[in-house]
Amino acid sequence: MSNFNTNSMKKVAIIGAGPSGVLLAHYLLRRNDQYQIDIYERRSDPRNIAFSKVRSFPISLGDRGMSPIAQIPGLVTAVKAVSIEKVGTIIHQKNGKTKVTNRQKPLVTLDRTHLATVLLEKLLETHNQHINIHFNTQLIAVDFAAKKAKLQKISTSVNTEVEAEFTIDYDLLIGADGARSVVREYLSNTPDFEFEQNYVLNAYKSIFLPKPDPIPDVNLEKNKIHTWRLTGGISVLMLYQLDGAMSGVILFPYANNPIAKLTTVDEVLTFFRDNFPEISKLMPVSEAEEFLKRPISRVLTVRCNRYHYQDSVLLLGDAAHAVSPSIGQGCNSALEDVFIFNQLLDEYGDNLAIALENYSLRRHPDGMAVRELSDYSFPVSKKLFFEFLLLNTWTKLLHNIFPQRCLPPIFEAVFQDNLSYKEILDYYQNWISKVKASNIKFYANVENNKQSNSGE
Repeated sequence: MSNFNTNSMKKVAIIGAGPSGVLLAHYLLRRNDQYQIDIYERRSDPRNIAFSKVRSFPISLGDRGMSPIAQIPGLVTAVKAVSIEKVGTIIHQKNGKTKVTNRQKPLVTLDRTHLATVLLEKLLETHNQHINIHFNTQLIAVDFAAKKAKLQKISTSVNTEVEAEFTIDYDLLIGADGARSVVREYLSNTPDFEFEQNYVLNAYKSIFLPKPDPIPDVNLEKNKIHTWRLTGGISVLMLYQLDGAMSGVILFPYANNPIAKLTTVDEVLTFFRDNFPEISKLMPVSEAEEFLKRPISRVLTVRCNRYHYQDSVLLLGDAAHAVSPSIGQGCNSALEDVFIFNQLLDEYGDNLAIALENYSLRRHPDGMAVRELSDYSFPVSKKLFFEFLLLNTWTKLLHNIFPQRCLPPIFEAVFQDNLSYKEILDYYQNWISKVKASNIKFYANVENNKQSNSGE
């Protein structure tokens, strides 16, 4: 008979059922019945609703994201069952020429919703006690001194105007609730906590291409990520999904938005035919109609001066350090957060006060570095883009010859789990500074041109 006292279990409230929040639940539930976990998610259960094509953004996981997943038995197999491995990137040009960059290790690519669903399904399959998940439930207030949180069920019925509020107590509150974190909002009222948030200077719309019929002059390899670039900071990223369809995004400067000028299906089809001919040949009229309806989306970036509060609050992932998606590190860094926090629990015997303080100390330099790397690794100017291609080739060559002394190219280094973001930023600081100056100048010119054209 077990002598374990359930009253001694720490109550953990995880706000957000995205990949990092659910993965953390996996880790905590393996720690010898020390934690009782409740997950609260404002959205509906993803297993019961149709897949959304409105603001979907494909993600790519390297060792940095897959290694934390691999610590949970069976998870890697489950994730790979709904993903495709990509071994490189093809950069397409309007004149038909392409530039291929191959990777030393493939990336696991899938949609974020599919990843969250797999992690959730495996969690409930493996653990049938000490875990409760509450969908359609939003956090509305936190009392840090009393260690209490107020939540509210979100009505899914048109006949119900207001749902009852309820209050919970907790030993540990996890803010895994994204770039617009409510947990972080309340932390901003605590002493010495500072954060800033900014929109990325470009915006995006999702693109979905159904399983395309074979077209003789269009050969988009399924095991590659495909990108197209135009002058003016406009680009497209597309990749195949497991079902044979393609998904991706078109990105463009928010201040000089060519997409807003498209008001009819014919204009959408003409735009893609003139600028991205391969995509236009795969785009049916039905997708052009849906493309018009989708909202223009923007990415919010976040940086904080610490990621915890005393012995009872922790920020993970986008809530702590939301970044531009330009180098694919949002989800990778969030999953790595979980892995590092679990290491600290091991190191300090589940002493939350010490583990949380050291989490901020250990993770903050990388959180700041991944923001810089995400914002300024990739240049928007055409001239600097060609320099980027040369740098990529040169650094790959040097790394192959001197692997102990020279890092791989930035876009490979950030996916590796044996290099910290801070190490990568320090190594490539000269390049990052050059791109930063160039990109700031580019977007300033875009904004000035917009104001001049509008007569301001």
